[in-house]
Amino acid sequence: MCGFVCLWNIDDETLAQRMIESIAHRGPDEVQVYRSENVPAVMAHCRLSIIGTQNGRQPIDNANNILVANGEIYNHADLRAILGESAFETESDSETILHLFRSDQLRWVARLDGMFAFVLATKDRVIAARDPLGIKPLYVAEFEEGLAFASELKAFDGLGLKSIQAIKPGGMFDSIDGFRQWSRIPHGAADIDPGVNIEAIYRELRLVLEDAVRKWMVADVEVGSFLSGGLDSSIIAALAAKAIDRPLKTFSVGVEGSPDLLAARQVAEHIGADHYELTFTPQDLADALPHVIYHLESADVDLVRSAMPTHFATTLARRHVKATLTGEGADELFAGYAYHHDYATAPRELAEELTRSLQSMHNINLQRVDRITMAQGLEARTPFLDRDLIDFAQSIPASLKMRVTDEATGKTVEKWILRKACEDLLPPELVWREKAQFDEGTGTVGVLDQALGLVANSPTPISRETEAAIYEQILREQFKDPDFILENAGTWTDNRVAH
Repeated sequence: MCGFVCLWNIDDETLAQRMIESIAHRGPDEVQVYRSENVPAVMAHCRLSIIGTQNGRQPIDNANNILVANGEIYNHADLRAILGESAFETESDSETILHLFRSDQLRWVARLDGMFAFVLATKDRVIAARDPLGIKPLYVAEFEEGLAFASELKAFDGLGLKSIQAIKPGGMFDSIDGFRQWSRIPHGAADIDPGVNIEAIYRELRLVLEDAVRKWMVADVEVGSFLSGGLDSSIIAALAAKAIDRPLKTFSVGVEGSPDLLAARQVAEHIGADHYELTFTPQDLADALPHVIYHLESADVDLVRSAMPTHFATTLARRHVKATLTGEGADELFAGYAYHHDYATAPRELAEELTRSLQSMHNINLQRVDRITMAQGLEARTPFLDRDLIDFAQSIPASLKMRVTDEATGKTVEKWILRKACEDLLPPELVWREKAQFDEGTGTVGVLDQALGLVANSPTPISRETEAAIYEQILREQFKDPDFILENAGTWTDNRVAH
């Protein structure tokens, strides 16, 4: 996991150095600035070494094809075998991108399985691409003389640019062909056909889940797991614990005595985890707000609220590991949000809404996870957003995700099929525990008003409007050009469409 900058047709190493220094938190192991004599590009890279730790330095220059990449390619071993091991100069998974490009396959990017963003430059061409969900960020800006690419918006802060855009999830920019969409999220299925074997569906889902977790644990360093005690993180942790031959390190945070801490302890004991906890206070929240908002690159109220416990979980996990699993994506795949209950009798509309929310994760939940974990040099991995798991989950009828379990009362259960697939992994009271938002389960919301009172020096309760103003003011104070940060930020309401 890393951060990078690429200047195309802009011969300015000083600028590249300035930009990479602003995002060097993404890769604390090593920072490199590289100017090619044969390619009109200056590239900079900050590295968090996870795979190929000894010789995975970037930028990679191979026969005047120069690459900077961020993320993980989980099928890199298979691709090496197909492309020919002798062609590779490093153990880095990122090097497979270069060799796939040189293979001249028409849809070579589609062969990559993982979370990634990259820029690849040749003598006469620059190509940039992003993974299907946009788990890893990638921005492009136009200068008078050329183009600049970077992993975070703050790399462009203070440069006075008027046009900055995110390359879309599953999108690619080619200086020869322009923008195109190389990957699209499959549309979800709606209602179940009569006679379908429901048990067969959730048993197959379990196999796909197990495969995804094993795949996303591939690393040359130890991988831990966030554990809130909720369904999603508990499933991931339980499957991860079964996949390794040592106790899994798990990490839970919250206000002292919060529901998440108590539930996480129960899960950790059940799966035999090596469990760690961190508690926080209103003062801790108040002290962390400027750091969180700066790195989040957003002042959206709900996004900031959910980013706070992520910050403390990252602080805890980074003391023990360099990579951790998270449960992000389960709510979007399996109908886990409260508003999804409104769609219980409209499976086609629910399927469409789940597809839409998957497509919008990149600048909401995934932005939160990427920015907040990378702010401390921690790689967050999202097995629920595995390519094969998404394909399979989208084929499951929406009526099995938000299921009516009592026709008389109209009672509905969110993520029903996911619970059935994994109900043997955890105690029943955990499998069927009602969902709480991360900021609610950790107790963040309960003490946030006290924290905001400390920030605003106000003894009275803070309204939502005042809260939003506080966050925006904190953001504005930390950027030279805050307007373009705010203009490019996602908002939580984009992922909350009422039926």
